[in-house]
Amino acid sequence: MLVHMELSRIIISEIGDKQAIFLNEVDGDRTMQIVIGFFEATSIDRRVSQDPQLSLGRPMTHELMKSIIDQLGGEAQDIVINQIVEHTYYAVIRIKQGDETVEIDARPSDAVALAMHYDPPLPIYVEEEVLELSV
Repeated sequence: MLVHMELSRIIISEIGDKQAIFLNEVDGDRTMQIVIGFFEATSIDRRVSQDPQLSLGRPMTHELMKSIIDQLGGEAQDIVINQIVEHTYYAVIRIKQGDETVEIDARPSDAVALAMHYDPPLPIYVEEEVLELSV
């Protein structure tokens, strides 16, 4: 079963290497933390804050991913954090192309960053068993 989640918080440490995002259950009270890289954290933060001073003028990786999907006629549907193996989360980006839905393997940090580059952001889902293991 998929649990609908939403991005609730981003923690960026400029002096350490610990960045994290927090996802909250939309229709519940569970929270999930995922440790991510600095680049992904700043990409998400730039998009969420929509601060014009943070605009780089040229597309960065997650903006490029969105553009490629759109230009090739795909329609990003959502992202699903679907697995955890030895404390590492796995995700897929689900893209509708014609009558078919394609699942693209992704790191959760990249998937969430891509989701935030859509307006409105793509829905974020977590498999129930993954959420239970992370709480």
